[in-house]
Amino acid sequence: MDTQPLIDFLLQFGDLNKQQTDLIKASVTERTYKAGDYFMEAGQVAREIAFTLDGIFRVCYYDNNGNEVTRYFLEEGTFMADMESYNCQLPSTSYVQSVTDSKILILSKAVMDNLSQTIIIWDNIIHKITTKGMAQKVQRLSSMFPQDATERYLSFLEKFPNLANRVPLQYIASYLGITKHSLSRIRKNIR
Repeated sequence: MDTQPLIDFLLQFGDLNKQQTDLIKASVTERTYKAGDYFMEAGQVAREIAFTLDGIFRVCYYDNNGNEVTRYFLEEGTFMADMESYNCQLPSTSYVQSVTDSKILILSKAVMDNLSQTIIIWDNIIHKITTKGMAQKVQRLSSMFPQDATERYLSFLEKFPNLANRVPLQYIASYLGITKHSLSRIRKNIR
């Protein structure tokens, strides 16, 4: 099991010694998903945090009309958790689905609690990661609102250059708030 990408990521947010990194490495478990599998479904209470080693996940929900809406994508080197569900132990309102075959590292609630009690700076590291993640999410969403569909797609390509050829068209269209047909037309026009 390759835990080094997780350790490298954590070290961006705080200094950890070898004993601490060894404890983290020994505490995580690896899990794989096939494209289309769910890491989490609406109605479940989040009891795990995941770090994506390989693959892409999407966070989605169903609107009042029963339409599937993609909120955002999570690619390699990112943490995955419904923090409200995890922290408050409330049922999630979202689905987290593997878009590609994927491999993740799991940190259970018990592991997170143990790391929090054992590594003095653990909570501070997690707080910094959460704050950065929330800021990125707000930035991505707010920059899309004033744009027309073509500008939103071009912005998507700029911000997520690795996703365009790895994610099905209908998920990208859903994320951009347009139909798959409109996205096909936009892609054809910008080539």
